Amino acid sequence: MNVFDIIGPIMIGPSSSHTAGAVRLGRVAWKILGQRAVKAKIMFSGSFAETYKGHGTDKAIIAGIMGMHSNDERIKNALTLAKESGLEFSFELIQLPDAHPNTARITLTGENNATCTIQGCSIGGGNILVTEINGLEVSFTGQYNTLLVLHYDKPGTIAAVTNFMAYSGLNIGNFRLSRPKKGGEAVMTIEVDGEVPDYLIQNLQILPNIINVILIKAI
Repeated sequence: MNVFDIIGPIMIGPSSSHTAGAVRLGRVAWKILGQRAVKAKIMFSGSFAETYKGHGTDKAIIAGIMGMHSNDERIKNALTLAKESGLEFSFELIQLPDAHPNTARITLTGENNATCTIQGCSIGGGNILVTEINGLEVSFTGQYNTLLVLHYDKPGTIAAVTNFMAYSGLNIGNFRLSRPKKGGEAVMTIEVDGEVPDYLIQNLQILPNIINVILIKAI
């Protein structure tokens, strides 16, 4: 834990959990989409569902989806700016009994028709935990550079990825594998120390059984 975990982030808004954390959830969704969003469906659960208007959680998530940081002065006008930019958005309330109280599920459609759905929660002090991407279970905070490696569950695939990373001098800080069924699609969530060079992503993408590699830079 560092001093910023204690005093909270530099931010716009009344609540680190409901505002700063929400901005970061929106930014993660935007980064995973990989292009400008033209449609956003945001579903709130728990405390988010009860207080999102009063705490500006709706504005915060939309601001993140548009690429803003938690200290951006434009957050308070995010809904108006979204409409002016052509971003269509909606908010719904859902019940997720086993989820953290501050949970949101975000579905985006991009200008080139790409789509993504993420689920995550704001866990306090502006920190977040992303728990699901496109139906696959993940676990990362966005505090570190994170590689999401979508692949087919075949022997040797994990070793090929991690060996190449070791050869490239990258240290893995945390690793998680999500595999809904044996032999199907799976995802590695790899938090790393330091910067991730472009060549590493390009080389990982051409390894056997790799579907896609996404870098989520620390937010």
